[in-house]
Amino acid sequence: MEWFEALVLGLIQGLTEFLPVSSSAHLEIGKTLFGINGENNLYFSILVHGATVLSTIVVFRKEILKLIQGGLKFKYNEETEYILKIAVSMVPVMLVGLLLKEQVESLFGGDNMVLVGSMLLVTALILSFTFFFKRNNTRNIGYRDAIIIGVAQAFAVFPGISRSGATIATGLLLGNKKAEIAKFSFLMVLVPILGENFLDIIGGEFSGSGLSVSVMLIGFFSAFISGLLACTVMINIVKKGKLIWFAIYCLVVGVISIFLLS
Repeated sequence: MEWFEALVLGLIQGLTEFLPVSSSAHLEIGKTLFGINGENNLYFSILVHGATVLSTIVVFRKEILKLIQGGLKFKYNEETEYILKIAVSMVPVMLVGLLLKEQVESLFGGDNMVLVGSMLLVTALILSFTFFFKRNNTRNIGYRDAIIIGVAQAFAVFPGISRSGATIATGLLLGNKKAEIAKFSFLMVLVPILGENFLDIIGGEFSGSGLSVSVMLIGFFSAFISGLLACTVMINIVKKGKLIWFAIYCLVVGVISIFLLS
């Protein structure tokens, strides 16, 4: 992988991580267009996902600090309740990671544009539900909501199913408040992705990935900076409830992936 390819793929990751269009799908499409294949490029995907998680931390730094301060009081309060809901939401994706790690990794890389395109069509369908089945979004996120949203996140391990799209759409269909589900969707992914990055670092996976330090740094910072912008934009989009345009976009890109890129 060259530095320019890392720059472009990092920008793609950062801009699409928070928009409900599947960053994993766009990374796979970008790799296909650049002719980049191989299992080692999975580690580049993990790296740039970690970069966008850090951009989430920057955007929600005040909320995260408040949660940490509340949690350190070691009593059941508003902050610890929110942390517990986040923990509950992470259970499904952690089970998938522990039990199906190799199967999930096999979906990335190689000639999988038919799968990517098909999953983009699924994302388009999920996003369309929020347009055709409008709810009165006045409910706070409860524990039941958290586990259901967590299940939606677990399905997003498929390249092409948008994690943010699946979780935000599920929350909206459950009747959760728009601003709250946007924040919850972005915060619930912090621990799983940072944990994956940490395990790969201590396991020496990145050093054995065949990627140069310059390529990894360029990809990381391009994803981080573009992620800052996309995260802020997406919060405003969710508040307005205009997800149908992303459904149309996913439909078009999905069809192109299946019939032109496969």
